[in-house]
Amino acid sequence: MPYPDAIEVFPEKLNKRADGTDYTVQEELRMTDGKFEGLLAHDNIANSTVRVYTGPNMSGTEITAFTVSIPADAPWRRYIRVFASAEAAYVTYQTPGDQVDADDINRLQTAVSAVQTEVVQYKGNGIIDGGYFDEEM
Repeated sequence: MPYPDAIEVFPEKLNKRADGTDYTVQEELRMTDGKFEGLLAHDNIANSTVRVYTGPNMSGTEITAFTVSIPADAPWRRYIRVFASAEAAYVTYQTPGDQVDADDINRLQTAVSAVQTEVVQYKGNGIIDGGYFDEEM
């Protein structure tokens, strides 16, 4: 949920390595009503490397009830659905690195615009002084 309802979080992008080796990435997926579905944080994932467990670092019980799909309009991304009676699942996978696309830039622009709008509102309704906000009464 984007700002102002929540702080926007942008996963750090991974550059392709000069030596061509892959990154091994782990993500924590918070389960809701026994499932998680959404895009994984990184791109160009080799589907065969995806593993899901109930604990971090491939610990706990392996979860085999998951699917990985490739969105038709963004074949570098991966969409995952995980089904398990756990609070969280930990997915591990390998990727050679990310690619930045228009959606990434558009999310950043939206977040920056939201902050700018908030600052303009404070300037109109209060005093910005020395790095903190005082609202006029």
